[in-house]
Amino acid sequence: MAEGQVIVGLEVHCQLDTKSKLFCGCSTDYRSDGPNTHVCPVCLGLPGTMPVLNKRAIEYAMRVAKALNCTVLHESEFSRKNYFYPDLDKAYQITQYDKPLAEGGYLEIEGDEGGEKRIRITRVHVEEDPGRLVHKGNAERGKYSLVDYNRAGIPLIEIVSEPDMRSPKEARKFLNKLRATLEYLSVFDSEKEGSLRVDANISIQGSERVEVKNITSYRGVEKALMFEMTRQKNLLRRGQKVDRETRHFLEARGVTQSSRSKEQEHDYRYFPEPDLRPLHVDSWVEGIVLPELPDARRERFMAQYGCSLSHARTLTGDLRLANFYEEVVRPDPPMLAILADTWISDTLIGELNYRNLGIEAVDPAVFTGLLGLVHNGVITDKSGIDVLRVMLDQRLNQQPCEKPLAIVERLNLRKVAFAPGAAGGSGAECAPEVNPVIQSIAEVLAAQPGAVEDFRNGKKGAFNFLVGQVMKKTRGCADPAEVNRLLAEELNTKGA
Repeated sequence: MAEGQVIVGLEVHCQLDTKSKLFCGCSTDYRSDGPNTHVCPVCLGLPGTMPVLNKRAIEYAMRVAKALNCTVLHESEFSRKNYFYPDLDKAYQITQYDKPLAEGGYLEIEGDEGGEKRIRITRVHVEEDPGRLVHKGNAERGKYSLVDYNRAGIPLIEIVSEPDMRSPKEARKFLNKLRATLEYLSVFDSEKEGSLRVDANISIQGSERVEVKNITSYRGVEKALMFEMTRQKNLLRRGQKVDRETRHFLEARGVTQSSRSKEQEHDYRYFPEPDLRPLHVDSWVEGIVLPELPDARRERFMAQYGCSLSHARTLTGDLRLANFYEEVVRPDPPMLAILADTWISDTLIGELNYRNLGIEAVDPAVFTGLLGLVHNGVITDKSGIDVLRVMLDQRLNQQPCEKPLAIVERLNLRKVAFAPGAAGGSGAECAPEVNPVIQSIAEVLAAQPGAVEDFRNGKKGAFNFLVGQVMKKTRGCADPAEVNRLLAEELNTKGA
């Protein structure tokens, strides 16, 4: 490994989307309720209580282990991790230590150098979530903090990677792929606040490792690692050493801040949980049937719909987006598949991100209708984007949403508009056999005899001028390539 190489490993904590907590029957649906309303003697750790393991949580964790190509161990056990912190009601956390549920897997991502890169998974283990602190003011200068134990006991899995990532960008790709995999497995809801938290370990080859704790967003991981990478390289450039420590990421400021020296494993005084028997669940593995996962769906999209590799990665990287794409193309895959592939990947996602909207803001059937107008030549691609923007702005502003064709008619965006009838009407009174581009060309040639003469005399700029006049007359809705072709044919015919 080259001197100065960045080395990144991640510890990802994901809340499992079960209905009850890991060791008691308290509901996990606490986010819209008041503090300390989803608690009981068990999850509060009161004396004399006994934990009872949630079988569904273990099944979900095994699904994840199998999807990540891990080996489920013949025997695993829970341990007590002892440390004092206000949000840890028992002063210890029930987790798994030297006998995790599963180990030795991998997840493939697109590497910085291109192509697939395998990120090894060290282990997947199950543990309970602690409570949370609510800081009055802020975490740095608040006068006091309150403790909410609603989250205490929520089932967590911790997925620990090997230090195989070589940049903050690769770390973000790993997290995006992991999030997609968890959502495909239906064990995780990324929309829930605090459902995924990351501890990132980063070092520069030959220097000490720094852990950045409790990063709560995918972008935050990349930003925290970018800052930490720059900070450590600057220290080394000045001849200073990097201390082994734990730091916290202050997302509002985009910086990491020293918290404490890094604990060693012996500081936690692990010992087996006496109230829970060892787990023997390897026989369950054969009964776990996995759904189609992101990699398999990507390959199917390429084979079935003809999607490009980059677009297939984009479409299948989010379960909701992949489902949306298939809903859009279902009415007529041969006609819509490639068009939808390009429009969703290159246009729709950008327009949604600009407005901070999710894919659920778009009705698949309505989007299919818009693509039909583009495919059938009723509107140009440019006009289609204009229609899409109107639709999304209406959704953003909570206005009544018009159908695509209604927007086309209201804004007069038809590429193949109908020529006015005798009564000067439109719509049903129009004659569809008249090509409006040819009609516009005829009108421009009649109105610009000087430019036509200049063209005949070999002035190259005259043709471009005439094209511009036709585009102006069609209000930019005509296809420029079609205008060029038809205008050249008309001029050559008249010149013969």
